[in-house]
Amino acid sequence: MDNAEDVSWDRGDSRVRRVPAPEGGAFVKLSPSAKDYEREIAGYAYATRVLTPYEAPRLLASDPHLQAIMSSPLPGRAMRGLPLEPDIEQHVHELAGRVLRRWHDHSEPTSPHDIEAVRVSMTGQAEEAAACLESTSAHLDGAQRALVRSVSEELTALAADLPVVYQHGDYSPRNWLWAPEPDHRHGHGHGLIDFAMAKHGPAVEEFVWLCGAVWAVRPDLKAAYLTGYGRALSKTEERLLRLLTTRLGVSYLNTGLTKERPYLIDRGKLILSRMRDYQ
Repeated sequence: MDNAEDVSWDRGDSRVRRVPAPEGGAFVKLSPSAKDYEREIAGYAYATRVLTPYEAPRLLASDPHLQAIMSSPLPGRAMRGLPLEPDIEQHVHELAGRVLRRWHDHSEPTSPHDIEAVRVSMTGQAEEAAACLESTSAHLDGAQRALVRSVSEELTALAADLPVVYQHGDYSPRNWLWAPEPDHRHGHGHGLIDFAMAKHGPAVEEFVWLCGAVWAVRPDLKAAYLTGYGRALSKTEERLLRLLTTRLGVSYLNTGLTKERPYLIDRGKLILSRMRDYQ
């Protein structure tokens, strides 16, 4: 693939190439692990059932030995970092909520295995928060410490009270494609890529990145997103979302302190401050 374009994300395990070919070319991705590969193959099958060819790419070929996946292209550009006017940004977030609701609504009935996997995940995140609290306590104020402690105490029980859906798993703007130019076949487009994190879990777990990075300072985008999603969050979901986002923040902070990475320290502190004040 000498003439392929490297379109990987700026992280160590991202290996994606765009290969020139008729009809817009194709993308080849090497999965970093067998688990990622299996999840992504299942995610492509699910996306083919529930989303149109203009909303999600189609699997063209795969090789389990190489953990390689070839997929079709979609129109548009990744949303993350795009300079958009506020009304357009609200519109895109509303479309994103609408697409995700359709994705969730087609979830198959959950099995005992799925429910147990969610319990294990939530318990693991609660235990991580407790461990991080010990090592980051000196960097937190009293309200932040109380919030992180609540993560360790409440997370598993809160999640157990909510229904389980099949998640996209990484439903953030870096995986949304926005095609602003109208097309006679589908109009303005919202596309969705990257199914390597697809799994079962509570619906609000999909909103964690948005909550910490966007909604805390842009309530208009939260309102637009939930309008598209078609319903408000319950009190239990709001509480779980705040605690899951707190867990993410304290994990960033702990990793930053341990590995001496200032950008992670700053990111963790920012999220924890936002969750302390989150309404």
